[in-house]
Amino acid sequence: MTSAPAPTPGAPSAAAPIPPVAAERIAALRRMKVTASALLVVAAAIYVVCRTVGHGHGGWGYLQAAAEASMVGGLADWFAVTALFRHPLRLPIPHTAIIPSKKDQIGEGLAGFVQQYFLTTEIVSERVAAARVPQRVGEWLADPAHAKRMAQELSNVISGTATVLRDDELRDSVAGFADRRLRESDISPLLARIIDALCDAGQHQAALSTVLRGTRTFLEQNQTVFRERLAEESPEWVPVWVDDRMFAKGYSVLQRLLADVIADDDHALRRGFDTQLREFAQRLRDDPDQRARVEAAKLQLLDHPSVRDYLANLWGTVKQLVLEGAADPDSDLRRSAEALAVRAGEVLRDDPTVGAKVDEALQRLTGHVVTHYADDLTGVISTTVARWDTQETSRRLELQVGRDLQFIRINGTVVGALAGLVIYAISQLF
Repeated sequence: MTSAPAPTPGAPSAAAPIPPVAAERIAALRRMKVTASALLVVAAAIYVVCRTVGHGHGGWGYLQAAAEASMVGGLADWFAVTALFRHPLRLPIPHTAIIPSKKDQIGEGLAGFVQQYFLTTEIVSERVAAARVPQRVGEWLADPAHAKRMAQELSNVISGTATVLRDDELRDSVAGFADRRLRESDISPLLARIIDALCDAGQHQAALSTVLRGTRTFLEQNQTVFRERLAEESPEWVPVWVDDRMFAKGYSVLQRLLADVIADDDHALRRGFDTQLREFAQRLRDDPDQRARVEAAKLQLLDHPSVRDYLANLWGTVKQLVLEGAADPDSDLRRSAEALAVRAGEVLRDDPTVGAKVDEALQRLTGHVVTHYADDLTGVISTTVARWDTQETSRRLELQVGRDLQFIRINGTVVGALAGLVIYAISQLF
């Protein structure tokens, strides 16, 4: 019978709880060992009874031969199974305790086996194609609940990343990058495109209307101030009533003009404003002098202390906005992330062209990994096994396959009995 394994480093102690799966395997292994040993004991008992009572004559001879062969088969298989994991009866018999003594070679052999028959470009590519990764990922992402979960995980990543970043270094880097990019960029073409877009959308006329309304309100609120200034500038010999009539007439004409321009979308002043604005955009594109003046104004603006302070605090502002948006489930950032995830999932699920391109990229990626890093991947197996204690390795493997190996002992006992019975019967015939 197999002897109980001695305590090994790494084995569960009495104080440490044994995982349910491991406890179940230990119990199953013990039951099978008891069963196989019990059959061997039964065979030995039958043999003793046959020798004592029947002296090997008559029918007792057949039973004795079966029991004798059963003991031989059971003991031989017990030796074979036990020799895999330890020295039988703790005797240093050559070529026993195979797993402890060959642990490193077993790890290297297993790693080589996996690399040769599993981690090949053909097998991995076939499995990637059969997995239908783009379609399955697309179906998962297209579900709004999953998209919301993805956005939540993304927000957690953003928050976690922000906590480990050094704000002082990033603040200087972002400020320097923004300042350098703004100084190197030619903003005249960009301003020209913005002006063209505003003019095409009619927003410049809306802005003009707003300015004109504000001007009318400003004139109404400060009418007394303008009248007093006219009195100060008017010669002393001009009567006051003349100043009053002149001011009233001029003020009335200006207010009516502003009202007419506000009410008439096709007013000449509006057309002139549109023409001048578009000509200014064209000069921004073609006139070197105009572009030089814009560039000088840009550099002067960047050198202003308030602008430099803004750039210095740009990282903190952006970081705060991103963190607030990531933390708020109802923020535009979270909603945009969810909508983008759903849209990406729908494209992966429904567009075969996109799915084929993604699948091709995955196969190229996995093929590259297998080709260049298979040794590193399988090296995990050999190095992990090499770090295991020899007795612990034997114990772990026995827990995995020992229960099935006990069937070899049972079969050896049963088959030995049948073989002994047949051989004895043939010997009696001849």
